[in-house]
Amino acid sequence: LNRGFTEMHCMSGHSNFVSCVCIIPPSDLYPRGLIATGGNDHNICIFTVDNPAPLYVLKGHKNTVCSLSSGKFGTLLSGSWDTTAKVWLNDRCMMTLQGHTAAIWAVKILPEQGLMLTGSADKTIKLWKAGRCERTFTGHEDCVRGLAILSEMEFLSCANDASVRRWHISGECLQVYYGHTNYIYSISVFPQCKDFVTTGEDRSLRIWKQGECAQTIRLPAQSVWCCCVLDNGDIVVGASDGIIRVFTESLERTASAEEIQAFENELSQASIDPKTGDLGDINADDLPGREHLKEHGTRDGQTRLIKDNGKVEAYQWSVSEGRWIKIGDVVGSSGATQQTSGKVLFEGKEYDYVFTIDVNESGPSYKLPYNIAEDPWLTAYNFLQKNDLNPMFLDQVAKFIMDNTKGQTLVNTSTQFSDPFTGAGRYVPGSSSGSNTVPAADPFTGAGRYVPGSVSNAVASVGEADPYTGMGAYQSAAAKTENIYFPKKEAVTFDQANPTQILGKLKELNGSASEEQKLTEDDLIILEKILFAICNTSAETPTAQQLQTLWKAVNWPEDIVFPALDILRLSVRHPTVNENFCSEKDHVQFILLLLKFLNPKGKQANQLLALRALCNCFVSQAGQKLMMQQRDEIMTQAIELKSGSNKNIHIALATLTLNYAVCLHKVNNIEGKAQCLSVISTVMEVVQDLEAIFRLLVALGTLISDDTNAVQLAKSLGVDSQIKKYASVSEPTKVNECCRFVLNLL
Repeated sequence: LNRGFTEMHCMSGHSNFVSCVCIIPPSDLYPRGLIATGGNDHNICIFTVDNPAPLYVLKGHKNTVCSLSSGKFGTLLSGSWDTTAKVWLNDRCMMTLQGHTAAIWAVKILPEQGLMLTGSADKTIKLWKAGRCERTFTGHEDCVRGLAILSEMEFLSCANDASVRRWHISGECLQVYYGHTNYIYSISVFPQCKDFVTTGEDRSLRIWKQGECAQTIRLPAQSVWCCCVLDNGDIVVGASDGIIRVFTESLERTASAEEIQAFENELSQASIDPKTGDLGDINADDLPGREHLKEHGTRDGQTRLIKDNGKVEAYQWSVSEGRWIKIGDVVGSSGATQQTSGKVLFEGKEYDYVFTIDVNESGPSYKLPYNIAEDPWLTAYNFLQKNDLNPMFLDQVAKFIMDNTKGQTLVNTSTQFSDPFTGAGRYVPGSSSGSNTVPAADPFTGAGRYVPGSVSNAVASVGEADPYTGMGAYQSAAAKTENIYFPKKEAVTFDQANPTQILGKLKELNGSASEEQKLTEDDLIILEKILFAICNTSAETPTAQQLQTLWKAVNWPEDIVFPALDILRLSVRHPTVNENFCSEKDHVQFILLLLKFLNPKGKQANQLLALRALCNCFVSQAGQKLMMQQRDEIMTQAIELKSGSNKNIHIALATLTLNYAVCLHKVNNIEGKAQCLSVISTVMEVVQDLEAIFRLLVALGTLISDDTNAVQLAKSLGVDSQIKKYASVSEPTKVNECCRFVLNLL
């Protein structure tokens, strides 16, 4: 009777070692699911269950791919030594998560859509939402190696600091678990509960129940690289001896007596190096003989060392069998005391001493770690604080430390003592940068003054009964069933202008410009010509020379440039001007200029007009081409303006996103759509203004129309749950109608 597993077939597709494996759950297309593997050759191979060759290979990482996690709707998350994680949908990379400063050893997709976790050798864990970093979790003191999901709100991490931490996704560390004596490589959760298992570099598999280490299983290999809990509760571990072992609680699946005996023999022949500290400090001269094994152990997994004919052997107590099982020979331990072998590991850190302190007979005992370089009084104080013990014991504990370290203190006690209540990093009220105290008021005031983006010209005119203008907002019940909102085919522009006001402001500010930047009377006449040619759509076409004057004006200092920027915003709609600024030869300076004005620390008027100018670039072929080439830069800069409180800026930002959606709908570029979806999702979180929301909804609808991949991606980012609330907005009706059309697609 074979109770084990048999090899079905061997898959190969990597040119070097395979470092991670993950199952992609069944879908309509692949009813048996898929298998993804990440390799040292920087690639990810995707296999079907019945073919030894890959279905396809995902290329893009620049170093070993060492972690994979699959999500709903066909998404796959990968982590690599190249410090990035990537999100894949089917055979395409959708987005790259950048922010860690060292290898990403662990990745997990959370059950709540759009949320992803990455754990890195930079000692941090990051939470990502729709491709942007939302939060960084700090606490581990060495590389984070593994992650496991407990629920929508909680997860576990394990690290090279020999600790496991339980976190709430809000950022709080809820608990730290200690037990391993060396690196922890892997962690896996039991189905339907919070118990879990871990494996590491201390030759052990540990089973944790109710927050305690309930069982330790030793293995005849130094490194136990990975563990996983099967649906039936069995535990599978893979170790450095190339063997996969399965442990079970079920009697009918237990291995035969011969197999168990063989495992025990293998374990008893293992040689354990005392330097690893897996068994604590060892002094061979002080060890008892074999008679020591006649006493029963006190708990499962307890280890005991004995000396037999000059050899040191290690045994572990098994409660279920009521006997000591040999787990190996300790080699090279002729009198290796703490002093010669160095430090003791406690809670994943090295110390000169770790004492066990019994405060009273009946209570528990406490571990007190101590380094010779520390102040015994401060150590005693911190120990009492940490374990919630009576401060009356202070003298006693400090004296205990001094007696037991034979006075080996190295410090002058008075200077080292820092007040434990006011140590560095304490909270000082009012020290946080209060950036969002007052909603920023419009920088220009006073009656009849030209104010860019004041309410009078906030909406872009797009024709009569168009939902963007709010003019003639239609209410006919018959039209309700027809989707007039998306996919949008043409760019939305900002056309409203008052040329006389703009020129008046320009002349006024020209007076305060420095000598070399002042415009001459001729310059001002040229700008007036341009403005009236553009606004009254006269037959005249602005010449290249006239545009040089405009270029001179838009390079004015930040505090006076806005009327010139407004002329640029209007001019760029003209095909000739669009061609002039967006063509191959001049576009670099043009884009750099507009990006400079998008700086979140800059003036709001400039931010607004730069965004509107970018939106208006989309009217002509040259502008569209340039905007698509520079999409990554422009979007990354523009999204930083989401956090302000100016609704006109929000509307312009939403319009820019919408114009990108219009272009992306035509060319069907899935990476571009992924970036756009991420922007929509991120901006939706903060924007209140319903006009901005409406434009984002149209952008979303346009992006996902006629594209099943984009629909899948939007679902995996959790956009549907984000927009549901807008289906019930009563005024303006265009918001809820458009929202419902989008939800139908999702």
